[in-house]
Amino acid sequence: MPAVEHPLTEDDVLQAFLELETPAGFKAELIEGEIVVTPPPDGSHETAFALLNRQFMRRAAIELDLAGTKGLVTPKGRFIPDGTVSPVGHFETADSWASPAGVLLVFEVTSVNPAKDREVKRLGYAAAGIPCYLLVDRTDGNVTLFTDPEDGDYTAHVQVPFGKPLDLPAPFSFALDTAPLR
Repeated sequence: MPAVEHPLTEDDVLQAFLELETPAGFKAELIEGEIVVTPPPDGSHETAFALLNRQFMRRAAIELDLAGTKGLVTPKGRFIPDGTVSPVGHFETADSWASPAGVLLVFEVTSVNPAKDREVKRLGYAAAGIPCYLLVDRTDGNVTLFTDPEDGDYTAHVQVPFGKPLDLPAPFSFALDTAPLR
């Protein structure tokens, strides 16, 4: 008897994704119906994350939490931003995959697939209503802050090359030092 192909439904893909076991250090995301597994980040990526973490924790006008592995459910899939900035205690009772409601900013540091960070993830975060998306683009050597989500995309953005400060709006209210990213 010949094999019969049965296309997977969105629910089938979601269930397979939720049951997926990845090797230690890898992260799996569901991006526009595609399961994407990413290897552990390289040293440069981790250094960029640490730089952003220190600045948000030390320089922001308010006390914040910064999660490095928080799963967010967006209209474009299930994303794990490199960094999720939220009010203190915001995810205290959240499940592994949480609503992005109340998240103040997410950031991505480009790695193996910068196109997903530049386009699909930007649109997913905007569609989820996350007020700010910070993209550290190691390939292009710049940092872009996307703000004012509306109709599935951000309506404003500011980009600076590595080495130039980037002013972050309230509630952060500090100039991000991008010089160490060079």
